[in-house]
Order: sequence, then structure tokens, then C-alpha cells
Amino acid sequence: MRLRPCIDIHNGKVKQIVGSSLTDDNVRENFVSAFDAAYYAKIYRDRALSGGHVIVLNSRTSEYYEASKKAAFSALSAFPGGMQYGGGINNENAAEFLDAGASHVIVTSFVFKDGMLDMKNLRSLQTECGRDRIVLDLSCRKKEDGNYYVTTDRWQRFTDLLISEESLRSLSGECSEFLVHAVDNEGKSAGVDKELIRILSGVRDIPVTYAGGIKSLSDVDIIKAQGRGLVDYTVGTALELFGGSLKLDELIKLND
Repeated sequence: MRLRPCIDIHNGKVKQIVGSSLTDDNVRENFVSAFDAAYYAKIYRDRALSGGHVIVLNSRTSEYYEASKKAAFSALSAFPGGMQYGGGINNENAAEFLDAGASHVIVTSFVFKDGMLDMKNLRSLQTECGRDRIVLDLSCRKKEDGNYYVTTDRWQRFTDLLISEESLRSLSGECSEFLVHAVDNEGKSAGVDKELIRILSGVRDIPVTYAGGIKSLSDVDIIKAQGRGLVDYTVGTALELFGGSLKLDELIKLND
């Protein structure tokens, strides 16, 4: 188990938001940084803290997308090969971000169509950049039936893909990693989703990273216990770098 750092970009600025509120026009902000994305990438680089992600939260149709993309490029350039990139990835633009310094591309919406997994699109992305450079973002929310389903379109639309040990095992051969935000916990510092973490611990073939709700070191202990030491994690709002109380170097010391 290890910390995976993050840089979330919205409207050209590094932010921490409440995940379930995400739209282009209206978003609940927890933190807006006075520093640019490259500043954070350099902090992670200087600590050899690789494997994190840079995420552009704007859609490609947003008037702010180009500003956010420019900020993402600055971060990837500051830590070449050290961070993954997500946000609007498809088979036509994946190479652009890999060439800009991303170690992997993170994809959700492109590989889902009409709420269903689109294997044709996933195969086209694999052809473009290789399975070993694809991270599937399976961020999810719980429905009334008590099960977790993957959400797309910046976490606003449910798909029919159920998050279970079986589905994760099936998809593990199609990518190099999973990134899973507990969307209803994201940005709220209200504690982690134990049930979801237990499901994620069933992934054995590839790395999986959990994000959502971490507020204290005790939450990290919960992830280690519920995830059986197999689930990595991301801290956003609670991190001191983003206005919280958790110190980056303290978390690094917990890395296995």
C-alpha cells in the first residue's frame, strides 16, 4: 500500500472540490491554490513520489479546457514519466499526453457508450497506446439497490457496470491499473468507504488506487486493514498542501 499523489485542475487552477458537485458551471470548491500545477508536480518529483495523477476536471467543450490542459502539461513536464493523466482521453489524443510526459492515460467516458462498456473503443485505445499504459477510472456511486456502479461524464451519469470482484477480475486484463473514486465521499473529508475498499482488495493482478473521504491517519489505517495492504490511496482535501492537516511526508513514511 502506498500514497498516490494528485493534482486536480479546474478552470486552469489547482483545486479540491466536492466530487458529486462537478459541472462546468457550478462546482463546490474546498480549496483553490495560489500555486500552479507544476509547483505540486515538482514537490512530488523531489520526493520521488511517482504513480500519482493529474486530472483535468473540465470537459473538452468547456471554455476553460485549454487553460486546464496547459496547466496539466506544465505538471507533466515538471515530472516527466512520474504522473498519469486523465480528463477527456480518447484514442485520438492519448498519444499527445503520453508525449507530454504522462506515464499512463486515465480513461472513463470514452470506453463507455450509452451507459455500457464499449469494448471497441477500449480496443482502439489499446491499439493506440498499449494496454500497459492505460488506467481505467472506475469511479463509482452506490445505487438504491445497495450496489456500486461506475459513473461517467465527470461522475454525473451512471453506467450499468457493477463494481464487484468478478467485474474487476474480468477487466484487469484490459489495462495496467484501476483508479476508483468513491464519488459520494470525494472532497468531503467525511471518512472512507469501507465496503468499497473491501471489494477493491479482491484485485490481485494489477494495482488499484482508492480515493474519497480520507481525513486522518486513522482512515489510512482503515484502508490498509480493509484493503489487506493491497489498495493504494489518494489524499486530496485533507492534505496540508491543499489546506488540510495531513502532512505529505508523514504519509510517505507509511508507504510499504
